[in-house]
Amino acid sequence: MDGPIVTVDDYELVARAKLPLETYDYYAGGAGGEHTLRDNRDAFDRWILRPRVLVGVAERDTSTEVLRTRVSFPVLCGPWAFQGLADPEAEVATARAAARAGTIMVLSSTSSHRIDAVAKATDAPKWFQLYVYSDRGFTRDILRHAHDAGFEAVMFTVDAPMLGKRERDWRNELELPMEGRAQRLDFDPSISWDDLTWIREVAPVPLLIKGILTADDAHLALEHGVDGIVVSNHGGRQLDGSPAALDALVEVTDAVGNRCAVLMDGGIRRGTDVLKAMALGATAVMVARPLAWGLAAEGEAGVAHVLEILREEFDLAMALAGCRTIGEIDRRLVRPASPDRNAANTTREE
Repeated sequence: MDGPIVTVDDYELVARAKLPLETYDYYAGGAGGEHTLRDNRDAFDRWILRPRVLVGVAERDTSTEVLRTRVSFPVLCGPWAFQGLADPEAEVATARAAARAGTIMVLSSTSSHRIDAVAKATDAPKWFQLYVYSDRGFTRDILRHAHDAGFEAVMFTVDAPMLGKRERDWRNELELPMEGRAQRLDFDPSISWDDLTWIREVAPVPLLIKGILTADDAHLALEHGVDGIVVSNHGGRQLDGSPAALDALVEVTDAVGNRCAVLMDGGIRRGTDVLKAMALGATAVMVARPLAWGLAAEGEAGVAHVLEILREEFDLAMALAGCRTIGEIDRRLVRPASPDRNAANTTREE
């Protein structure tokens, strides 16, 4: 693209021009007809901000605490697989950028770099995202390895008992760099709530469940003693037609209140998106695709710049909304958009 990079969407344009089609589609695509993928973005237009004025916002503090870890602003680096397709430094670059931004990186089980290499990249806090594979011995080994390497929490992804049908990848006949792991990386369709016990035994650290979309499952997660819930539809990459993440966030936070940390991901591209999610009860949010675009465009510097864009936009949104601290962000800051506005947006898109 011509001109300076100003927004996260600008980074996507640069990344799309640099990446092979099959790689871009792998990162950008969703499952099925990609209805949920699109709705993740559209959901933010269904809420309007209600700013307060004359409250004195010359000094603001965007920092917050997530599971007893202080972060500079409420955006974490979510897990995403095979970062080596975007840049050779892959997860090591992302870990360094997260450290520079003062936030947490969550490492995917299907990373391009080994756990130890990412652990040694920085001293900043890191969490480990876990898939449970049919080879339970292999699953136990990587989980124990992550724990021994110092990863401070486990994020168990529960919405992938099987892989969603990602039609772009099928059409592109995508072959991922599995490096001999393919036979071991079949997701285990038998995963259940009972698996939380042995996960805690292998890695006795805070445990988050990623992939909750309903109040019923949020209540079950609390009953099983989880430390955090991640409201997520896997970026629209699993069950097409499932709720937009922001819509599900409202249901989940209404159900659990402040009884555990509630994170969300899906569709976040601007600081105002972060502000709306926080107003609807999120403890923090995670981003992944925006980091992929930054990594593909400019490596570690690109990831760092994406995070800086989001931090600056969030700080500005707080100021303009009349919020000086994270604690001042609550449900009074938002209201549903009028049906007429949503209908008009739909008409324009068509």
